[in-house]
Amino acid sequence: MILRYVAVILCLFTASSTVQAASHSWLFVSLLRAKKIVTFHRDSVTGVLQRHGETTCPAEPAFLSVSPDRKTLFASYRSTGQLASFRINATNGTLTPLSVVEGGEDPAYLLADRTGRFLLSAYYLANKVTVHRLEANGMIGDTPLQTIPTAEKAHGFALDSNNRIAFVPHTGGNRIYQFQFNAQNGQLSASDPAFTATPAVDHPRHIALHPSDRWAYVSNEAGDSVGVFAVNQKQGTLRRIQTMSTLPAGFDGSTNATARCEITPNGKFVYIANRGHDSLAGFAIDPQTGKVRSLGQTLTEKTPRSFSIEPQGKFLYAAGESSGRIAAYRIGTDGHLTRIATYESGPVSWWALAVDTPSPN
Repeated sequence: MILRYVAVILCLFTASSTVQAASHSWLFVSLLRAKKIVTFHRDSVTGVLQRHGETTCPAEPAFLSVSPDRKTLFASYRSTGQLASFRINATNGTLTPLSVVEGGEDPAYLLADRTGRFLLSAYYLANKVTVHRLEANGMIGDTPLQTIPTAEKAHGFALDSNNRIAFVPHTGGNRIYQFQFNAQNGQLSASDPAFTATPAVDHPRHIALHPSDRWAYVSNEAGDSVGVFAVNQKQGTLRRIQTMSTLPAGFDGSTNATARCEITPNGKFVYIANRGHDSLAGFAIDPQTGKVRSLGQTLTEKTPRSFSIEPQGKFLYAAGESSGRIAAYRIGTDGHLTRIATYESGPVSWWALAVDTPSPN
C-alpha cells in the first residue's frame, strides 16, 4: 500500500492553460527515459493534436492501455517490474495516480478484461503471465490472483470480444499460448493444445483479433511478416492460414524488426510497424477468408515501436522511439495512409495510445 501513496506524491501533472478542449479525445505518449506520460488533446474531426500536459512518474513508463470504461489508464514500469494505474479526467486529460503494484520482471503488455474487473499482464523477462484484480475505482490489486509460467519473452496479449479466450505471443519461445478465460473469477486455463508453435524465424510479438473474432493477426518480429490465423472460438486455438512480408521486395530484412500490430475498428485493414525500414505496412483484409492483401509501406518516424488507431478509425498516430516525434495520418477508405502532421513528443517515445473518454456527467 505504501507504493500507492508514494506514486500519488511523485506523479505530478502539469497542464497547458492555453488549451480549451472542445471534445474528450486524447493521445497519451509514454516517454521512457524522461519518466513521463505526455497528454495531447486530439481533435476528433481533423486529427490535429495539441500538447496539453504531462505526468511525471516514479519509474520509466512503457506500455499503455485503457480500461473498458475509458476512465483508467494502465502503464507498465518495465525497469522496476511494476504495474500502475491512473484516473483520466475526461474534461482536461489530467492523469491522477491511483496505484503502483509489483508485477514481475519487465512487464511488456497489460490488458483489462471486457468487464474491467481483471488486469492480464505478459512479462518479457519473467516469462510468465499474471491476472490481477481491478477495483471499481481503477486501483490494481496488490497481489496477483494467478501466475502462470509460460515461455521465454512473453510479449503480447489479446482477448476475444466475448471475454472467453486469450492468446499470448512469445518472441523467444516461438509460441503463441492459448487460454480459456473465466470472466467470473479471472482465472486462465490452458486450451488444448496449450500453444501453437510458429516457425523458428518468426518470433511472434503482438497479436490483434479481428472484430468478428474469426481471425487473428500477428506481427512476427524476426520474420518481418504478418501471420494470419483462423480462430477456433469454441476450443480457443489458432490455425495458421497465411504469412505475408511486411517489407518491400529487395529490402534487407536482417536490419528490420516488426513491432505493433493493430486492426481498424471496421475490421477492413491491419497495420504493422517496421523498425529498421521505419515504415507502417498496411494490409487489406478479405471479409470472407480473413486473408490479407498488401497495401505497401508508408514511411514514418525512426524506430516506430508503437502506433495507435483512434477509436473512430479515421486517424493513426505513430510514435518514433528514436526521433521523439509523433506522425499523424489520415486513414483512407482504401486503407492507404496520408500524413497530415508531425509533432514533437520527446526522446524515447515508447508508446502511443488514442483514447476517447466518456463525457462527464
